Amino acid sequence: MKAAPRNKTTATWLAFLGGPLGLHLFYLRGLGDTFAWMLPIPTALGLYGVRRAQEFGLDDKASWLLIPLLGCVIAGCSLTAIVYGLTLTEKWNARHNPQCEAEAVPGSTNWLTIVGVGAALLIGTGVLMASLAFGFEHYFTFMLDRARAQAG
Repeated sequence: MKAAPRNKTTATWLAFLGGPLGLHLFYLRGLGDTFAWMLPIPTALGLYGVRRAQEFGLDDKASWLLIPLLGCVIAGCSLTAIVYGLTLTEKWNARHNPQCEAEAVPGSTNWLTIVGVGAALLIGTGVLMASLAFGFEHYFTFMLDRARAQAG
């Protein structure tokens, strides 16, 4: 049975939109990929952190440790989408479509690929910066409160 060619645009959008669930890895590597099955775990932990923050407030220590985890997963998947979208056609087809010619259409870049790369760049950067700011702010506030408690 001949494997269906893997489309670069589809992989780019799956990494951007469904990356935290491992959808791009399932698409490219199949259901037997262990990393694809493990990727939803940090995503779920980060979502649990968001839920805790909603329930217990932003002073909850577990939430400010877990929320940046979600941000890092989203940012990492956005970076993966950017790498997929910017991969040369020949390199894409050699890696994911070895049964096709070097210049085959599934590995080509089109306007939808570029829009996916742009969206991943915009959202991924914003999420990463927000996650880092959130995590560091709460960490340093915690350390300042701890120092004040020891001093006074």
